[in-house]
Amino acid sequence: MKIAICSSMAFAKEMIKAKEDMEKLGHEVIIQDDVEQHASGEIVDEDKWRKMEIDPFKVYFEEIKKADAILVINLDKHGVSNYVGGNTLIEMAFAYVLDKKIFILNPVPDLGYSDEIEAMKPIILKGDLKNIK
Repeated sequence: MKIAICSSMAFAKEMIKAKEDMEKLGHEVIIQDDVEQHASGEIVDEDKWRKMEIDPFKVYFEEIKKADAILVINLDKHGVSNYVGGNTLIEMAFAYVLDKKIFILNPVPDLGYSDEIEAMKPIILKGDLKNIK
């Protein structure tokens, strides 16, 4: 299966590890071009000006279109268990509208937009990438 990983860049190292693990399971995996730079600390924060310059929404939307599914890596951040941020929520919505499977690594977080996440009917992997089917 061809899977695009969606996640907060705070989890860049975990995204790289998940990519490696999923490839071992036989999946083709897509991650954003600058994940390695985030993981190494070369890029620490992206402000709105950088986002406007690189236009990640349009670029990664094209990658999501090519995929069979997305994987949301949702770990603890800002004191929120299983955090899903704004950018990831947007990517989930892209996948949902494109009728892609949405896998989410951990349960849906308790946030103001949890109902919207649940309405997209993500498949919860219970922390195990081997549950991707």
